[in-house]
Amino acid sequence: DAKHLVPNKMRDFFCTINLDQEEVFRTQVVEKSLSPYFGEEFYFEIPRTFQWLSFYIYDKSVLQKDLRIGKVSIKKEDLCNYTGKENWFMLQPVDSNSEVQGKVHLELKLNELITDNGSVCQQLVVHIKECHGLPLINGQNCDPYATVSLVGPSRNDQKKTKVKKKTSNPQFNETFYFEVTRSSSYTKKSQFQVEEEDIEKLEVRVDIWNNGNLVQDVFLGEIKVPVKVLRNDSFQAWYLLQPRENGNKSSKTDDLGSLRLNICYTEDCVLPSEYYTSLRNLLLKSSDVQPISASAAYILSEVCRDKCDAVLPLVRLLLHHHKLVPFVAAVAELDLRDTQEANTVFRGNSLATRCVDEMMKIVGKHYLKVTLKPVIDEICESPKPCEIDPIKLREGDNVEINMENLRYYVDKVFREIVRSSISCPTLMCDVFYSLRHLAAKRFPNDPHVQYSAVSSFVFLRFFAVAVVSPHTFHLRPHHPDVQTSRTLTLISKAIQTLGSWGSLTKSKLSSFKETFMCEFFKTFQEEKFTESVKKFLDDVSSTESKEPSGLSEPVHLKEGEMYKRAQGRTRIGKKNFKKRWFCLTSREFTYHKQQDKEPIFTIPIKNILAVEKLDESSFNKKNMFQVLHGEKPLYIQANNCVEASEWIEALCRVTRCNQKRLSFYHPSAFLNGNWLCCKATIENTVGCARCTADVPAATKIEIDGDRETERIYSLFTINMSKLQKFEEACGSIAVYQGPRKEPDDYSNFTIEDSVATFHTLKQIIDIVEKLNESHEKYRKKRSSSAKYGSE
Repeated sequence: DAKHLVPNKMRDFFCTINLDQEEVFRTQVVEKSLSPYFGEEFYFEIPRTFQWLSFYIYDKSVLQKDLRIGKVSIKKEDLCNYTGKENWFMLQPVDSNSEVQGKVHLELKLNELITDNGSVCQQLVVHIKECHGLPLINGQNCDPYATVSLVGPSRNDQKKTKVKKKTSNPQFNETFYFEVTRSSSYTKKSQFQVEEEDIEKLEVRVDIWNNGNLVQDVFLGEIKVPVKVLRNDSFQAWYLLQPRENGNKSSKTDDLGSLRLNICYTEDCVLPSEYYTSLRNLLLKSSDVQPISASAAYILSEVCRDKCDAVLPLVRLLLHHHKLVPFVAAVAELDLRDTQEANTVFRGNSLATRCVDEMMKIVGKHYLKVTLKPVIDEICESPKPCEIDPIKLREGDNVEINMENLRYYVDKVFREIVRSSISCPTLMCDVFYSLRHLAAKRFPNDPHVQYSAVSSFVFLRFFAVAVVSPHTFHLRPHHPDVQTSRTLTLISKAIQTLGSWGSLTKSKLSSFKETFMCEFFKTFQEEKFTESVKKFLDDVSSTESKEPSGLSEPVHLKEGEMYKRAQGRTRIGKKNFKKRWFCLTSREFTYHKQQDKEPIFTIPIKNILAVEKLDESSFNKKNMFQVLHGEKPLYIQANNCVEASEWIEALCRVTRCNQKRLSFYHPSAFLNGNWLCCKATIENTVGCARCTADVPAATKIEIDGDRETERIYSLFTINMSKLQKFEEACGSIAVYQGPRKEPDDYSNFTIEDSVATFHTLKQIIDIVEKLNESHEKYRKKRSSSAKYGSE
């Protein structure tokens, strides 16, 4: 959220998230507010290098261009200082001199020349090769050029490249020569008085500009390299463009307002797979360790201050290697051992419950979409008043009509849920089956506990949470407005209660704190709903095989607005690219003239042969990819790099099992009678580059096991002091049998078997120390090969 924004009158605000100058996400517009609450979460992989993560606050305008009020920019290197906690940031003014993006490739050399009379002078050679990743200007590729200057206390010698048209990756390939020092015998009068010692003060400055033609040129960034670092050496490097030194400086920074952010940023250096063999094997055998509290996976959760940090990479790694179900069963059994009453089964935030929560988020994405998205869309797009709390009713509200509306929505959501068991992923069913039987074994005299063990997850922690926060589960693009959010909260409360009816022994209505909810539920027939819940819970906790849901209804995977190139119908002009609404399901990939219109073009998923990036040089457009199928390739331009990456990943995932997938493709387009990449003149010739994903795989969840293991290694490294203290505690208990001394040192650790736990801890510490050495070697190698000032 933001507060005290200017101008000091009620306006409509929205916020964008940018990687450098590229917008990757945008919040909804909050109308008529000076302190807008956005309440939105965005999770994304960063598919390219970047310097700044920026947040821009805009004042929405109907007739004119949206006005940028201010920004918060955080340098990549500083993100770790803010991760995992809320911070208020003062908005800074948006200054064109600070808005930079991209990099420039330079070769620099300092030559010594011998003149005709035998004296020596020095010459600087600057070869500007190319730029990469320059920003779009007004949504279009820029017309860049570069100025190259040799700057010193008494000189500013400047030269300029040619302008390159409509490209974000200009190829300059121009060389400039600068006189650095002259021989002592040089007598010609010059405006520059150059002395030998001036080399210490000289620097090369390269400024990149967008040629404005009839308007003012736009600054795109600069780099500076001191001449003294060259000496007699020659080197070339990529340099990240930097803002001007006077950029973003203003005395009025306190007047723009402030923005509250909660940022979670992780960056890992993933080594080759063989480096992680020992740690990976130690983690994967966790479910076989007795007791489970002595396993590496359990110890990871013990030493991390926030269990959530440990749970995500751990669950993903165990999922990837098909080891999650036995591990969840083992930690759930430990959880149940400490549970004294049947009605509190799996209600806390233990390692077991968090692992199941994370598993449901990963595995259940498509299940949620096919089950809830249609009804959630109806509630959000055509909302009916549903407030039944007498205190919150507005003047003119009819509580009876509102109750009917709420009942209609609750019935519809409940009906969709209890009919969805056939779509429930097999892995979720296997976990629920295991939890159900463990709970029944722990409380054999309670016939309802087998249902509450499952309903506490599938209703309370899965469906009810998705209903109240549909944007978090990608069921809606944005956080709902206040009224709709209240409606979803009431529906979520009702779903939680109905889900628990199959497992409660006491009076159902006594579970409500609010009187108005008691009145609402008096209209429900308990027996009818109880039987439906029990049947549903029986089905989703059964290990019997089910027909895949794709045979009945297609699963909606992704949709959004992008640009596609006309397939040969219009060859010239801007009309070649048209804005279309794209939709991907488990059956087909379609595009439409507008959302909710009939598809103009349909590609069955089984006909897609490959999905790959397209070189920018093909059409001088960024963020392009191609879908290869039986006909001509479909060329598509996404709105930003994150969106392009997400579409490629989604399309690759759903087509991986296609039997006729290509092994080779053309990274550029076929234009003017030849392929731009390999210059072949036959359009249907075999591709010249290997596809990035040419091996079919039956997995539905894309997980990089090495990356998850690296994240776990990082967590162990951060918490090394706790691991060592844990090891000392186990050694102390093992040696000095009897009462524990100084319990503060290890009272927070779970130590059931000190010898087994000590053994595992020693293995973890040894493995982490070896990986530390490997990472240090990599850092030294990278550091020694880095060039001055380069990325």
